[in-house]
Amino acid sequence: MKSIALLSRGSVVSELAPGILLAMVVAAAAGYITDHYGGPLMLLTLLLGMALVSLSDEGARTAPGIKFASKRILRVGVALLGLRISLSDVTDLGLASFVLIVAAIGLSIGTGVILARMTGRDSIFGILAGGAVGICGASAALAISSVLPQGKDRETDTIFTVVSVTLLSTIAMVLYPVIAGKFGLDDRLTGIFLGATIHDVAQVVGAGYLVSDEAGDTATVIKLMRVMMLMPVVLSLAFFMRSRNSAAGQKTPLPIFAFVFAALVLANSFNLVPEDLRLALVEASRWCLIIAIGALGMSTRLESFLKVGPRAATIVIGTTVVLLVFVMAVLKLTPYFIQ
Repeated sequence: MKSIALLSRGSVVSELAPGILLAMVVAAAAGYITDHYGGPLMLLTLLLGMALVSLSDEGARTAPGIKFASKRILRVGVALLGLRISLSDVTDLGLASFVLIVAAIGLSIGTGVILARMTGRDSIFGILAGGAVGICGASAALAISSVLPQGKDRETDTIFTVVSVTLLSTIAMVLYPVIAGKFGLDDRLTGIFLGATIHDVAQVVGAGYLVSDEAGDTATVIKLMRVMMLMPVVLSLAFFMRSRNSAAGQKTPLPIFAFVFAALVLANSFNLVPEDLRLALVEASRWCLIIAIGALGMSTRLESFLKVGPRAATIVIGTTVVLLVFVMAVLKLTPYFIQ
């Protein structure tokens, strides 16, 4: 019996290995290009993956591993994000900043749903787009997508959202510090503004330290606060979808990775993980997400991506603008933040 089990495991590994290795090669190639020539890593990984889309066709030797990487490796990467965050990150910034972040995320998701309905898209896409804009860009899009109903267009919608928020983040990294200066925000408020509005972590860090060290430090912590909200949102969505599907007679598995994320936040908060190990796992999380993006790219045909259309772009851009206006209005009009 033991030998049969070993043979079974070996066959599973041999089935998955080609696709996983291919996704890793795509991620490594994108990383090399980014390191030597610049550019957004997530976007480059997606584009390289999309160039190899035929390798995910049914019957292709690499197809099972690509599917595994786009789902299972993705969840490992999201779970390990918990080691980037500690509870002290939230308490250090105070209640007002926390309330601002929670309100901004709720507004983003609500705006996404409203714009989706106004443009004839389903509410599920509005949740996906609003969550990506409000929380942490590409990572949030991937995590939220994993607990939403998996329709025939879900992967394409996810890729579209990832590309959109990555492009908007890159634009924001250059434009938003200028906007903050025009509205007369000091370095601390500029950091709060950048951390609360730019989608992806890397662009938040880049924009913040472009202004000053204080702005960069504040922006990074605010952004990590948004990242910390990812799991409460994902868990809430998972339980909502589970109860809705149960009423319809369908079963939805609990997102175990979300509980692992929460446990790792607590472990990091109480310094239960050695620093060297923590840093290694944080880097592993980053590469898991990049590998998953490459696999998603290989699962997405360009013609399907283009069919998503301008309505979807309107939802992502409109939600981004609403978030920008809301955060700036709070910083300029709320007594706690007024200089």
